Formats: sequence, C-alpha cells, structure tokens
Amino acid sequence: MAPSPAATHADRTGTIALGRPGGDFVAKGIARLLDPHNWSQVRLLLDVLVLYLASSAALFAAPLTGGSVNRWLAATFPPLTLIILRTRRGPDERLQASGLDTGAHVLAVVSIAAMLTIAADSILGGQHPVTLALRLWLFASVYLGLARIVLLSVRSQAVRNRRLATPTLIVGAGSVGDQLVNRLAGDVRYGLRPVGFLDSDPLPRSAAAGAAAVPVLGGPGELADAVDRTGARHVILAFSGAPDHVLVQTVNECQKLDVGVSLVPRLFESINDRATLDHIGGLPVLTLRPTNPRSWEFAVKHSLDRAFALLGLIAAAPLMAVIAIAVRLSSPGPALFRQRRVGRDGREFDVLKFRTMRAVPADGGFALRAGCAPGGVEGVDRRTPLGRFLRESSLDELPQLFNVLRGDMSLVGPRPERPEFVEQFSGEVRRYADRHRVKSGLTGWAQVNGLRGQTSIVDRVEWDNYYIQNWSLAFDLRIIGLTIAEVLRLRSDELRPDA
Repeated sequence: MAPSPAATHADRTGTIALGRPGGDFVAKGIARLLDPHNWSQVRLLLDVLVLYLASSAALFAAPLTGGSVNRWLAATFPPLTLIILRTRRGPDERLQASGLDTGAHVLAVVSIAAMLTIAADSILGGQHPVTLALRLWLFASVYLGLARIVLLSVRSQAVRNRRLATPTLIVGAGSVGDQLVNRLAGDVRYGLRPVGFLDSDPLPRSAAAGAAAVPVLGGPGELADAVDRTGARHVILAFSGAPDHVLVQTVNECQKLDVGVSLVPRLFESINDRATLDHIGGLPVLTLRPTNPRSWEFAVKHSLDRAFALLGLIAAAPLMAVIAIAVRLSSPGPALFRQRRVGRDGREFDVLKFRTMRAVPADGGFALRAGCAPGGVEGVDRRTPLGRFLRESSLDELPQLFNVLRGDMSLVGPRPERPEFVEQFSGEVRRYADRHRVKSGLTGWAQVNGLRGQTSIVDRVEWDNYYIQNWSLAFDLRIIGLTIAEVLRLRSDELRPDA
C-alpha cells in the first residue's frame, strides 16, 4: 500500500528533525514562548490590555452624566469578562484552532459579560444601563476578537517552522503511535514536532512509514533522560505494552518535569465531540453519544438539503443552460455525464455531472495506484478545453443538485464511489463501509482537507468517518464555507474534489 500523504510529505522534506530546535538563542527563546503553557500567559496579558483599552474607549466614546457608576462598571467589565473566559475553554486552546471558532467564542463570552453589566447597572441605579453595556459589548467584541484572531494567526504561522514547533515524545511505538507521527509530520499546523518514541517493547519499524525516521529512545522509565536529550516539551500517550500503573507514573513525572501531556483514549474510534465526562466517585467515566443517522436531526439536515438544492437550481438555471449548450457545441456527445455510484446503505444511483471529456475513450485502461482512491484525470487526459475550465471551477458538479433534490445525495457527506471500487476498498480498507451510514455529499470533510483526486484511500476513510462521528449542522456549514473558499480560488485539477 502506498504511503499516506503525511508519509510522502516526510519523505519530501527529509527525515524528521531530532533533538533540540537548532539555530540561535533567539529561535530557542521564541520556541519556548510558543510553548502552550507560556503562550497562555501571553494570551492572558493581551486579553487584559485589550479589554481595558476597549472599556476605556466605550466609556469616553460618549460620556454620560452621573458617570461615577459608569466608570465603576467600565472598570469591572474587563475582570468580569476575563473570569468568564477562564471558566470556558476556548477553541484557540486546541491543537488546531480556527479564527471563526475563536471569534464566535469571544462574541459569546462578551455578550454574557454585557448582559451581567446591564443587570448590575440597573441594580446600582445607573441612568443609561443599556447604552453603556452596548458600547462595552461592541468595543470589547471587536478589540478582543481581532486581538485573539491575530494572536492565533501569529502562532499558527510561527509553528509551521519546524524549529519553533514543540518537540514531542510519543509513548507507544505501535500502529497508533505511527499514525500520530505521520499526522504530525504531514500537517505542521498542529505545532508538535515528533522527536522520539518511548516503548519497552516496540513493534518493528516499517521502512515505508514516515514514523521510521523517529527513533525509539527507550522505555517509559527513561522519560527524564529522553526529555533532557531531545528538549521535549510535550508527551503524547498512545497505545503501548506498558501497564497502566507505569503510564500513571509517566504522567506524574511529566508534571514534575513541567512537560505537557496528551493521551489517545481507548476506544478512540467511538469517541466524538458529544462525549461527556462524568465521575462515579473518584473514577472518571466518559459517556458516549454516538451519531444516529436515523435521528430527527438528520431528517432536518436532509430537508434543508432539498430546500437549498431547489433554491440553487432555480438560481443557477440560466448558467446551467448556457453550460449545457456550450458542452454540446464544444465536442460530440451529451451535455450530462452519468456514472453509477454507491450511496447510503449501499444503494446505487446515477451521479450527474456536466460532461468534461470527449465521449469516445482513448486506447488503454486506467490502473489505480495502490492505496489511492480514483478521481481526477484517469489514464489519458481526454478533457476538452471547456471541460478543463468546468473542472477547475467545479461548475461540472452543478447537476448533482438534482441528485440532492431527488434524495440520492446530501450537500455535505462522503463522496460517493463506483461500485467496483466500493467492492475492492471494502475488502482492503478497514471501516471503509462505515461511510455508507449516511448519504453521499457534493463535498465533504476529506475534500476540504486536501484529500481529493487520487489521494490516500485510508486517509479519506479516516476523515469521512470522523465527519460522521462528529456531525452537526454547524459542522456542515463550516465545510460548505471551506468549499466555497476553495472554489473561489479556482483550485488546480490536482486539488479539486473530483472523486
């Protein structure tokens, strides 16, 4: 099986760099500053400065009579907002945070603080409680939101430099540990740089895997020595043969060494964002809430799919008519291309696209590369000039709105595949058939993460199943937004969702 995109990336950039971040004293200082613990202090300092600046601007923007109460409320608004911020974990504390999520989180926190300010001002007998609170809400939302987004962008860009990423040790040199290293090596946005494994009984290293470039530095008992040798600032506990009491000791030692700790939980494939942490006595218990594709929530999703598909067809009807005529005139053959695909519950249907290739196939067949999904240009390039433009702009996908309207597909979901490849992948790729729990989509989480065309089928399955496990209407809106952003950039053929 071909290596994943992460492994391929590691091969292109050479072996994974080991040891402490190279370079001068300044680079090491910046790397230490970007450490999650230190960075949280920087974020707190920025929050304090920005909130008091916003509060001052709100107070002096339109001075009111009887301003002593107003000045008191303006002075207490920043610490009140900070308390709410500290009691709610923000999305910018995640390994991969987005500016959109950060902005929404800031808006929610500032709104709560503003409502409390209105209540306090009314109790104290302020003359203009709503006016002051609205100004505080407006200035704080804009100032704090922009500051947090800029800070997030600065850190995200900085950690893309491998010298500034956090050196990370992986406890457990098995398949899950390999997967972690390949993901971290292939996507620098996580800001974690693998520098070594700790495992007393590691599995044999695979030369084809990107993880093969990361050495095994010993067992969990040699954590302190490994941290000293590599300068590691973070440890991830994957699956290993070490007993639980040894791993608990490892966590305790990480705390003594002031090293951050993350862990991959057992049954991780069944855990999603809906899981809740409870306690029975002192024993933590995760309550699992799996996604139910037969629930009323999915019924709402499919109703919205059809409504938006109908509106889209009405709005795009003139454009689709022009494209259909242009396709017929550009080369012999029908305007629409139909191909058998497999959707929800294994049901087959005909997917519709505008024809982008010459109707008569060229000589020679298409041989699918091992480990890759089909898609894009298969075999000899038979695209017409118009077809090339339609693919680059994704306009060839517009007729699939009819598939959505008929109920064959959804706006968002795993991309459907041809029956012959479904049969092949179902026998070769673990959990491939799980994708058929939901309707296929015009776009999906795998596609907006770069898994388009002839890319790793294993990675596609992982991302598609992640989408199903963590589905929500907000998640769908996020994927649609990311898809629109990519379409507007007229991505190249190698990067388009052509599966």
